[in-house]
Amino acid sequence: MRSRYSAYALGGYGEYLLRTWFSATTKSLTVEALSERSCEWVKLEVLRKSQSGDEGMVEFKAYYRNDKSHDENGEMEVLHEKSAFMRVGGRWFYVGGEANPSSISRQGSTKQ
Repeated sequence: MRSRYSAYALGGYGEYLLRTWFSATTKSLTVEALSERSCEWVKLEVLRKSQSGDEGMVEFKAYYRNDKSHDENGEMEVLHEKSAFMRVGGRWFYVGGEANPSSISRQGSTKQ
């Protein structure tokens, strides 16, 4: 989970993201699209995690500033998601996520 967040935050790591995505759920994703950096990822907060055999779940909040809607007040948005992972051949793969419909929200100003 943390490595995938870092790949999104840094941008340019679409190949890594696609390699760590469970192939049956990638649909029409491309390396190019996953490599684009469309926002500034600020912070990852892991709320809980669980594992049962080769299946895992991570619930997290990822805080970001959207490049298109960034304002001078420094407001952030947050994505709250429960992500499913599957271990195959000793490697973990992202299967998909369920975002809380009200999870993408604005956070107060971060300027001090």
